[in-house]
Amino acid sequence: MTKRILILSVFVVASCGLAYELIAGALSSYLLGDSILQFSTVIGCYLFAMGVGAHLSKYVLDEDVLSRFVDIELGVGLIGGLSAALLFVTFSWMAAPFRIMLYALVFLIGMLVGMEVPLVMRALNARQTAFNELVSRVLTFDYLGALAVSVLFPLVLAPYLGLVRTGFLFGMLNVGVALWTIHTFRAELKNVAARLLRAAVVMCLLACGFVVSDRLVHWGEHGLFGDEIVFSTSTPYQRLVITRWKDDLRLYINGNLQFSSRDEYRYHEALVHPVLQSLPWARSVLILGGGDGLALREVLRYPNIQHVTLVDLDPAMTNAFTHRPELVKLNKGSFSDPRVRVINADAAIWLQENDDSFDAAIVDFPDPSSFALGKLYSVPFYGILKKHVAANGLIVVQSTSPFFAPHAYWTIDATLREVGFHTTPYHVYVPSFGEWGYIIASTQNNYTPPTQYRLPLRYLNADTTREMFSFPPDMQRLPMEPNRLNNQSLVHQFEQDWRNVIR
Repeated sequence: MTKRILILSVFVVASCGLAYELIAGALSSYLLGDSILQFSTVIGCYLFAMGVGAHLSKYVLDEDVLSRFVDIELGVGLIGGLSAALLFVTFSWMAAPFRIMLYALVFLIGMLVGMEVPLVMRALNARQTAFNELVSRVLTFDYLGALAVSVLFPLVLAPYLGLVRTGFLFGMLNVGVALWTIHTFRAELKNVAARLLRAAVVMCLLACGFVVSDRLVHWGEHGLFGDEIVFSTSTPYQRLVITRWKDDLRLYINGNLQFSSRDEYRYHEALVHPVLQSLPWARSVLILGGGDGLALREVLRYPNIQHVTLVDLDPAMTNAFTHRPELVKLNKGSFSDPRVRVINADAAIWLQENDDSFDAAIVDFPDPSSFALGKLYSVPFYGILKKHVAANGLIVVQSTSPFFAPHAYWTIDATLREVGFHTTPYHVYVPSFGEWGYIIASTQNNYTPPTQYRLPLRYLNADTTREMFSFPPDMQRLPMEPNRLNNQSLVHQFEQDWRNVIR
């Protein structure tokens, strides 16, 4: 019976150890971007620390193995359980030491986790377990625990509990293993009463953190964003936060500003009207991204448009902008228009699986700050999109800033040209973002910017349109290579461009 308890404890501690690693990688990716770099460095630091911990375990005396195992479980539970909350608050209120805190916590947790399995194996060995059976059982349950968490984390834990609450949950599981061990092996442990008291204190602390985690996240996000948070949610795909200051609503995705209600009309007028003004015959429009319904709002102003299909990955986004009154007011109830069909799906997969054709396509994805987003700016993606737009139709792509991220901007232009499009780059000044860029793509080299508009607009007219399509000397075209899936050069260019701006 005692052997089975020790073996089952391996399953739990392996699950907890991997959970802390995934939390650190995911949180650093959310906050710092460049998911491959963050996960690679977190995993490398964690595995190295596990090696250090495994080495240190040999200095534990045989008669102290179970006592030290309990102490380590309490330490892992406390530090690992608090890790997500500590990292989030550190980034929100004092961003400078975030990386130091990140790798210090990852190393400390990894070192403690690295001591767990060797101590369990020594405890089993002391109970005269055959070596081949010992290794087989311990490693089997170790890997099964890792598998369980690797499946549950992206599908259940992160989207429904959130990273902070998930950290507290697994911390309590570690403490649970400690309490279980104390109860089962109390005759072999030293200072049982003191260890029970410590376990109770840590468990209470983690349970309180689990209960108040939403308030903790809200407090941290208030420090990060500064303004009142009117809506926030974690989804399987991203963290959505909407803030308000006086009459200004702002949407943030993974901490990155997507729009400010004070000037979003500049962005969306520039995105939509240079294309649709040039297609008075258009009847159907495809919008990729744009789950806030603001580009959709502008498209629906054209009475000739009969059908609009909007494909956005995250149902939480489209639901919020369909039902929350302050957001519905902003997009003028665009999702309730009978001409609109909303599809929550990966745009690349949806394009591959459907044969629908459109007169115009508006591509309004977030910036290519990760490889998941970078694929939506790649040669294969634009090649597939090309098949869904009429030969005399137009495509417009949100293309980041030609001033702050010129290499990324002109990489998008080169990618569109690689699949046979003729491109017309342009830019607009949006106070919340600075200079922002777009690219119109067509299979026929006959696009001419409008000189007038059929609709009354707040920003666009003949003069502002002429300025949009003229690039000053400090935003001229750069010779760039297309963005291909095998290397995703665009993501690297984007990260480097914005890193230079921050410096």
